[in-house]
Amino acid sequence: MRPEALYKKRVTVVGGARSGLAVARLLRKAGAQVFLTEQKAAAAGLEAMLDALGVRYEFGGHTVRALEADLMVVSPGVPSTIPLVVQALRTGIPVYSEIEVASWFCQAPIVAVTGTNGKTTTTSLIGHIFRQSGRRTIVAGNIGYPFSDYVLDTTPDDVVVLEVSSFQLDHVATFRPRVSVLLNLTPDHLDRYNYSFNEYAQSKFRIFANQCDQDVLVYNHDDVLIRSAAERAHQKRGLRILGFSQKEELSAGAFVREGYLVFRIDKQEEVLMHADKLALRGRHNLYNSLAAAVAARVMEVRNDVVRESLASFEGVPHRLEFVRELDGVRYINDSKATNVNAVWYALESFSCPIVLIAGGRDKGNDYTVLKPLVAEKVRALVAIGESADKLMAELGPLVPHAVKAQSMEEAIRYARLFAEPGDVVLLSPACASFDMFENYEERGDTFRRLVMSL
Repeated sequence: MRPEALYKKRVTVVGGARSGLAVARLLRKAGAQVFLTEQKAAAAGLEAMLDALGVRYEFGGHTVRALEADLMVVSPGVPSTIPLVVQALRTGIPVYSEIEVASWFCQAPIVAVTGTNGKTTTTSLIGHIFRQSGRRTIVAGNIGYPFSDYVLDTTPDDVVVLEVSSFQLDHVATFRPRVSVLLNLTPDHLDRYNYSFNEYAQSKFRIFANQCDQDVLVYNHDDVLIRSAAERAHQKRGLRILGFSQKEELSAGAFVREGYLVFRIDKQEEVLMHADKLALRGRHNLYNSLAAAVAARVMEVRNDVVRESLASFEGVPHRLEFVRELDGVRYINDSKATNVNAVWYALESFSCPIVLIAGGRDKGNDYTVLKPLVAEKVRALVAIGESADKLMAELGPLVPHAVKAQSMEEAIRYARLFAEPGDVVLLSPACASFDMFENYEERGDTFRRLVMSL
């Protein structure tokens, strides 16, 4: 839809958090008649803000008023299965995500990143590369900055780098990145997808559903499911695909040869740099760096800029973030590890003994894949939150010490007791934070604050 077509359209925005407010503001600027509906009570000052924007609203539940609309926009936190969204779809009201609507206004090319793990790191890294190249860059999306807040400032000379979740992709129609990046796929958020990994994967694949032969899909060649989907898109639609791999040399994309990152694009081979020079450590971050390098190269960033950027990037908060060293023990904040696969990568990154703080709101986790690494590397397990009993039962018998803690403060006290010089105390929860904290950021900030107070 073109932005001018929104003038005087009746639009219902479902969800009154950051994305909902941002898209409501954007729609009002386009002249739409906006109604915002939110299940929770209004936050302080929110009603006054909406009044000033000219947005009508309801809080504390969804009523039939929300269905008096020409189209509906849902925030990422709103499941597609709630009665309001189901009824809208049943009655023929188009339902869109916030990034879909924002993309209608975007004048800049979009590089969009998705995957189960590594999205935030890779998105931030790509943004860092573009900024180092001197190009005006907007980094937004699931990373915490709604696309709608920035899209009106875009020009054709800019570049937009978006972190995109499966929830944001559930209701796209015309969203078309110039470059899409698909990092990996492991079970996550299955409670939102009828506990079907296939449904979750199909949601992720929407990131390249509208791309054509002028666009590029950068994909993880080592992930069989992703590789198959990429190759089908290439065969059916002529979509240009460039892989990245740590396991084999590719005819098109990036790979690792004898420790060096190598490009092979347009039948030209170039050695970029040795993996030891990367700022980000660990096998998972080698994948993230390969993906970011290919995406930047596709957008014509020079190799020397890519190389320098990969060597200078400082990482993102709450993702294997070093907090401090105390009494010979390093404290690492990996609060963003909200699923089992993310914890696997975290454990795989360390060669020293680990005191693991894990737990929270379980999302149907299967901890089987973690058990060999836990048995090999974890000196002690400190279980927190609603899933503490499950963690104790599944992983507790594999380690020398295992204990439940009632708070983050108590967990850190236990961790300090178990840790020995040379160890790592690692907060890597494998779970959502909502049982004890507002979000994973608050959980990580609390861990960081308590560790710094020791």
